[in-house]
Amino acid sequence: MEVYFIRHGATKGNTQHRYVGRTDEEILPEAWTELEKTGKTLGRMDYIFVSPYVRCIQSAEALFGKSQELQGKTEVIENFREMDFGVFEYKNYQELNGNPDYQRFIDSGGTIAFPKGEEPKDFKERCIRAYVQCMEKAKKQNWNRVAFVVHGGTIMAILEKYGLPKANYFDYQVRNGEGFAGKVVEENHVKYRKIQNEKNV
Repeated sequence: MEVYFIRHGATKGNTQHRYVGRTDEEILPEAWTELEKTGKTLGRMDYIFVSPYVRCIQSAEALFGKSQELQGKTEVIENFREMDFGVFEYKNYQELNGNPDYQRFIDSGGTIAFPKGEEPKDFKERCIRAYVQCMEKAKKQNWNRVAFVVHGGTIMAILEKYGLPKANYFDYQVRNGEGFAGKVVEENHVKYRKIQNEKNV
């Protein structure tokens, strides 16, 4: 089975380097155009799993066609939502600079919970559970090409567990509209290569 993990297109908050978690904002028009180009390169999918946030749903449409063409081929997966950034939500480095809670988070290497937000461990576990459930469905249906249009953190959580060759969580960071393509080799593990859009190559 071929699998594709694609991060949603850029939003206003992304361009301002904000922590965009539960904020449900749309992708920018130029991001839509870039995703359409990427979608033509990727081709048609048997099925698409998508985060519930509008930026991912819009990105799936831009990549793989309008909503009527995706009817019956797209499934929203609640547990693929981005991490809850708590009090850091929709703030950027400039706004958080000098905040002692933020400094503790930076000093931890991003391993501690966001204040009033989500534990990284819990976030990773829910993403992995959702991925395994999706893969079980894909195998039962004998799908050959499956896409996940999700968030950067979601991709990082899944591939840290299942990506081959093995790498650390932050090694799987990708820019908006990019991601990874791969083949499932065993027990949901994926031998992957990076997907880059024309603008960022």
